Amino acid sequence: MGQIVPDPVERYLSGLNRLADPVLQDIARTGGAEDLPLIDAEVGALLRVLATAIGATRILEIGTAIGYSGIWLAGALPAGGLLLTCEMDEARARRARENFARAGLADRVNVLVGDAQRMLAKVAGPFDLIFQDGDKKLYTPLLDRLVALLRPGGLLITDNVLWSGEVVPGFTKPTHNAEDTRAIAEYNERLNAHPQLLTATVPLRDGVAIAVKRGSAELQPILETLSRATHTLRQADFNDDPRT
Repeated sequence: MGQIVPDPVERYLSGLNRLADPVLQDIARTGGAEDLPLIDAEVGALLRVLATAIGATRILEIGTAIGYSGIWLAGALPAGGLLLTCEMDEARARRARENFARAGLADRVNVLVGDAQRMLAKVAGPFDLIFQDGDKKLYTPLLDRLVALLRPGGLLITDNVLWSGEVVPGFTKPTHNAEDTRAIAEYNERLNAHPQLLTATVPLRDGVAIAVKRGSAELQPILETLSRATHTLRQADFNDDPRT
Protein backbone atom coordinates (compact mmCIF):
# COMPACT_ATOMS: atom_id res chain seq x y z
CA MET A 1 0.00 0.00 0.00
CA GLY A 2 1.22 3.52 -0.74
CA GLN A 3 2.61 5.41 2.21
CA ILE A 4 0.97 8.74 1.28
CA VAL A 5 -2.23 7.79 -0.55
CA PRO A 6 -3.66 4.24 -0.32
CA ASP A 7 -3.27 2.18 -3.49
CA PRO A 8 -7.04 1.85 -4.17
CA VAL A 9 -7.38 5.65 -4.11
CA GLU A 10 -4.40 6.04 -6.43
CA ARG A 11 -5.87 3.50 -8.85
CA TYR A 12 -9.16 5.38 -8.76
CA LEU A 13 -7.42 8.68 -9.56
CA SER A 14 -5.45 7.00 -12.33
CA GLY A 15 -8.68 5.73 -13.86
CA LEU A 16 -10.05 9.28 -14.00
CA ASN A 17 -7.00 10.70 -15.77
CA ARG A 18 -7.85 11.29 -19.44
CA LEU A 19 -4.98 13.64 -20.26
CA ALA A 20 -2.20 11.14 -20.97
CA ASP A 21 -1.64 10.46 -24.68
CA PRO A 22 0.00 7.41 -26.33
CA VAL A 23 3.46 9.02 -26.33
CA LEU A 24 3.27 9.76 -22.61
CA GLN A 25 1.99 6.26 -21.89
CA ASP A 26 4.85 4.71 -23.87
CA ILE A 27 7.47 6.84 -22.08
CA ALA A 28 5.93 5.92 -18.72
CA ARG A 29 6.18 2.21 -19.55
CA THR A 30 9.81 2.62 -20.61
CA GLY A 31 10.62 4.60 -17.50
CA GLY A 32 8.99 2.00 -15.28
CA ALA A 33 10.91 -0.84 -16.95
CA GLU A 34 14.19 1.03 -16.47
CA ASP A 35 13.33 2.26 -12.97
CA LEU A 36 13.85 5.88 -14.00
CA PRO A 37 12.86 8.72 -11.64
CA LEU A 38 9.73 9.86 -13.50
CA ILE A 39 6.70 11.57 -12.02
CA ASP A 40 3.35 9.80 -11.94
CA ALA A 41 0.66 10.58 -14.53
CA GLU A 42 -1.52 12.14 -11.82
CA VAL A 43 1.27 14.58 -10.94
CA GLY A 44 1.69 15.21 -14.65
CA ALA A 45 -1.97 16.08 -14.96
CA LEU A 46 -1.63 18.47 -12.02
CA LEU A 47 1.33 20.18 -13.71
CA ARG A 48 -0.60 20.65 -16.94
CA VAL A 49 -3.68 21.98 -15.15
CA LEU A 50 -1.65 24.49 -13.13
CA ALA A 51 0.37 25.64 -16.16
CA THR A 52 -2.84 26.08 -18.12
CA ALA A 53 -4.60 27.87 -15.25
CA ILE A 54 -1.96 30.61 -15.04
CA GLY A 55 -1.57 30.93 -18.81
CA ALA A 56 2.10 29.99 -18.66
CA THR A 57 4.23 30.92 -21.66
CA ARG A 58 7.69 30.45 -20.07
CA ILE A 59 8.41 27.40 -17.91
CA LEU A 60 11.63 26.25 -16.25
CA GLU A 61 12.19 22.64 -15.20
CA ILE A 62 15.00 21.22 -13.08
CA GLY A 63 15.45 17.52 -13.81
CA THR A 64 14.48 16.53 -17.36
CA ALA A 65 15.20 12.78 -17.17
CA ILE A 66 13.82 11.48 -20.51
CA GLY A 67 11.25 14.24 -20.98
CA TYR A 68 8.13 12.76 -19.37
CA SER A 69 7.29 15.61 -16.98
CA GLY A 70 8.46 18.11 -19.59
CA ILE A 71 5.87 16.84 -22.06
CA TRP A 72 3.14 17.34 -19.47
CA LEU A 73 4.36 20.91 -18.96
CA ALA A 74 5.08 21.83 -22.58
CA GLY A 75 1.68 20.50 -23.58
CA ALA A 76 0.14 23.49 -21.79
CA LEU A 77 2.24 26.04 -23.70
CA PRO A 78 0.84 28.10 -26.57
CA ALA A 79 2.64 28.34 -29.90
CA GLY A 80 5.75 30.40 -29.29
CA GLY A 81 5.94 29.33 -25.64
CA LEU A 82 9.14 28.01 -24.10
CA LEU A 83 10.04 25.18 -21.74
CA LEU A 84 13.65 25.43 -20.58
CA THR A 85 14.61 22.14 -18.94
CA CYS A 86 17.91 21.19 -17.26
CA GLU A 87 19.42 17.70 -17.16
CA MET A 88 22.80 16.55 -15.83
CA ASP A 89 23.01 13.30 -17.81
CA GLU A 90 23.79 13.79 -21.50
CA ALA A 91 22.36 10.42 -22.57
CA ARG A 92 19.05 11.14 -20.85
CA ALA A 93 18.95 14.61 -22.36
CA ARG A 94 19.38 13.11 -25.83
CA ARG A 95 16.49 10.71 -25.23
CA ALA A 96 14.41 13.58 -23.89
CA ARG A 97 14.91 15.58 -27.09
CA GLU A 98 13.76 12.55 -29.09
CA ASN A 99 10.67 12.22 -26.91
CA PHE A 100 9.82 15.92 -27.21
CA ALA A 101 10.01 15.51 -30.98
CA ARG A 102 7.75 12.44 -30.84
CA ALA A 103 5.22 14.49 -28.87
CA GLY A 104 5.35 17.31 -31.45
CA LEU A 105 6.77 19.76 -28.91
CA ALA A 106 10.38 20.17 -30.05
CA ASP A 107 9.69 23.70 -31.29
CA ARG A 108 8.93 24.97 -27.78
CA VAL A 109 11.49 23.03 -25.69
CA ASN A 110 15.16 23.73 -25.03
CA VAL A 111 17.08 21.01 -23.16
CA LEU A 112 20.17 22.25 -21.31
CA VAL A 113 22.82 19.73 -20.26
CA GLY A 114 25.04 20.26 -17.25
CA ASP A 115 25.12 21.27 -13.59
CA ALA A 116 21.90 23.05 -12.63
CA GLN A 117 23.59 25.48 -10.25
CA ARG A 118 25.94 26.78 -12.94
CA MET A 119 23.28 26.91 -15.64
CA LEU A 120 20.77 28.76 -13.47
CA ALA A 121 23.32 31.48 -12.78
CA LYS A 122 23.18 32.31 -16.51
CA VAL A 123 19.45 31.80 -17.15
CA ALA A 124 17.32 34.93 -17.55
CA GLY A 125 13.80 35.11 -16.14
CA PRO A 126 11.10 35.75 -15.45
CA PHE A 127 9.29 32.41 -15.67
CA ASP A 128 5.60 31.83 -15.10
CA LEU A 129 6.13 28.36 -13.62
CA ILE A 130 9.16 26.50 -12.30
CA PHE A 131 9.15 22.74 -11.64
CA GLN A 132 11.84 21.51 -9.25
CA ASP A 133 12.48 17.77 -9.53
CA GLY A 134 16.25 17.57 -9.62
CA ASP A 135 18.94 16.55 -7.13
CA LYS A 136 17.31 16.61 -3.69
CA LYS A 137 20.47 17.93 -2.05
CA LEU A 138 20.21 21.01 -4.29
CA TYR A 139 16.61 21.83 -3.39
CA THR A 140 17.57 24.32 -0.66
CA PRO A 141 20.71 25.78 -2.33
CA LEU A 142 18.68 26.56 -5.48
CA LEU A 143 15.58 27.93 -3.73
CA ASP A 144 16.43 31.64 -3.64
CA ARG A 145 17.66 31.62 -7.23
CA LEU A 146 14.46 29.96 -8.41
CA VAL A 147 12.34 32.49 -6.53
CA ALA A 148 14.33 35.29 -8.16
CA LEU A 149 13.64 33.79 -11.61
CA LEU A 150 9.90 33.51 -10.93
CA ARG A 151 7.50 36.34 -11.82
CA PRO A 152 5.15 37.71 -9.15
CA GLY A 153 2.09 35.47 -9.18
CA GLY A 154 4.12 32.64 -10.73
CA LEU A 155 4.25 29.10 -9.36
CA LEU A 156 7.16 27.11 -7.93
CA ILE A 157 6.15 23.43 -7.90
CA THR A 158 8.34 20.88 -6.14
CA ASP A 159 8.04 17.10 -6.34
CA ASN A 160 8.95 14.46 -3.70
CA VAL A 161 8.52 16.75 -0.70
CA LEU A 162 7.03 13.95 1.45
CA TRP A 163 9.66 11.43 0.35
CA SER A 164 7.53 8.31 0.99
CA GLY A 165 6.67 9.76 4.38
CA GLU A 166 10.29 9.63 5.55
CA VAL A 167 10.38 13.37 6.26
CA VAL A 168 8.16 12.54 9.26
CA PRO A 169 10.49 11.01 11.90
CA GLY A 170 9.40 7.53 12.91
CA PHE A 171 6.51 7.34 10.44
CA THR A 172 7.98 4.57 8.30
CA LYS A 173 11.09 2.45 7.96
CA PRO A 174 13.66 4.48 5.98
CA THR A 175 14.51 3.23 2.51
CA HIS A 176 16.00 6.42 1.03
CA ASN A 177 19.41 7.98 1.51
CA ALA A 178 19.37 9.72 4.90
CA GLU A 179 21.19 12.76 3.50
CA ASP A 180 18.51 13.24 0.85
CA THR A 181 15.79 12.91 3.48
CA ARG A 182 17.40 15.59 5.65
CA ALA A 183 17.81 17.82 2.60
CA ILE A 184 14.11 17.56 1.72
CA ALA A 185 13.01 18.15 5.32
CA GLU A 186 15.19 21.28 5.45
CA TYR A 187 13.81 22.45 2.12
CA ASN A 188 10.23 22.03 3.30
CA GLU A 189 10.94 24.27 6.29
CA ARG A 190 12.64 26.91 4.15
CA LEU A 191 9.99 26.80 1.44
CA ASN A 192 7.06 27.24 3.81
CA ALA A 193 8.81 30.03 5.73
CA HIS A 194 10.05 31.92 2.66
CA PRO A 195 8.87 35.54 2.87
CA GLN A 196 8.22 35.78 -0.88
CA LEU A 197 6.17 32.61 -1.18
CA LEU A 198 2.76 31.34 -0.16
CA THR A 199 2.94 27.55 -0.07
CA ALA A 200 0.58 24.56 0.21
CA THR A 201 1.51 20.88 -0.07
CA VAL A 202 -0.68 18.33 -1.82
CA PRO A 203 -0.25 14.73 -0.57
CA LEU A 204 -0.46 13.36 -4.12
CA ARG A 205 1.88 10.44 -4.87
CA ASP A 206 5.18 11.43 -3.17
CA GLY A 207 4.03 14.91 -2.14
CA VAL A 208 3.84 18.02 -4.33
CA ALA A 209 4.48 21.50 -2.91
CA ILE A 210 2.83 24.40 -4.75
CA ALA A 211 4.13 27.87 -3.94
CA VAL A 212 3.00 31.17 -5.44
CA LYS A 213 5.33 34.15 -5.47
CA ARG A 214 3.87 37.13 -3.67
CA GLY A 215 3.49 40.51 -5.39
CA SER A 216 6.61 42.56 -6.02
CA ALA A 217 7.63 45.61 -4.01
CA GLU A 218 6.54 47.81 -6.89
CA LEU A 219 2.95 46.73 -6.32
CA GLN A 220 2.92 47.62 -2.63
CA PRO A 221 1.95 51.33 -3.06
CA ILE A 222 -0.96 50.27 -5.28
CA LEU A 223 -2.10 47.71 -2.73
CA GLU A 224 -1.89 50.29 0.06
CA THR A 225 -3.94 52.78 -1.99
CA LEU A 226 -6.59 50.15 -2.66
CA SER A 227 -6.66 49.28 1.02
CA ARG A 228 -7.22 52.92 2.02
CA ALA A 229 -9.93 53.31 -0.63
CA THR A 230 -11.68 50.18 0.60
CA HIS A 231 -11.57 51.46 4.18
CA THR A 232 -13.01 54.83 3.10
CA LEU A 233 -15.85 53.16 1.23
CA ARG A 234 -16.69 51.02 4.23
CA GLN A 235 -16.88 54.11 6.47
CA ALA A 236 -18.87 56.26 4.04
CA ASP A 237 -22.59 56.93 4.48
CA PHE A 238 -24.37 56.71 1.12
CA ASN A 239 -27.86 57.06 2.59
CA ASP A 240 -29.61 60.13 1.10
CA ASP A 241 -32.53 60.00 3.51
CA PRO A 242 -32.07 62.96 5.94
CA ARG A 243 -34.21 61.19 8.54
CA THR A 244 -31.52 58.56 9.13
